[in-house]
Amino acid sequence: MSGTRLALTTLVVPDYDAGIAFCVGALGFDLIEDSDMGGGKRWVVVGGKDGGRLLLAKAANDAQSAAIGNQTGGRVGFFAHTDDFTGTQARLAAAGVMFHEQPRHEPYGTVAVFSDPFGNRWDLIEPKVLSQ
Repeated sequence: MSGTRLALTTLVVPDYDAGIAFCVGALGFDLIEDSDMGGGKRWVVVGGKDGGRLLLAKAANDAQSAAIGNQTGGRVGFFAHTDDFTGTQARLAAAGVMFHEQPRHEPYGTVAVFSDPFGNRWDLIEPKVLSQ
């Protein structure tokens, strides 16, 4: 039986290169595709090695520009998993990422909220390894 799966989530950014710099340079995602679509538009896809893909979309009008950094109404809208919370947090902080809290330990793992350079809120999570 065939099913439907989520392929991409759009992240509206002020500039393609700024989005790539953050997602690839700071978060460590891979640049999957960067294709010229003509007229100043690009198809830019970034993602992690184990799946999860973002389409970086440059705001094309005032309404889209107004949504940058507030695509989820101030809630955490993006979740980045790591297997080295301390190292990843240090790398992100060195890249200028602002963390809103100290790491906290939840039943599902270690987590802290941070904002990307555009104002979107993310959870950095090191999932708890469950013993078999």
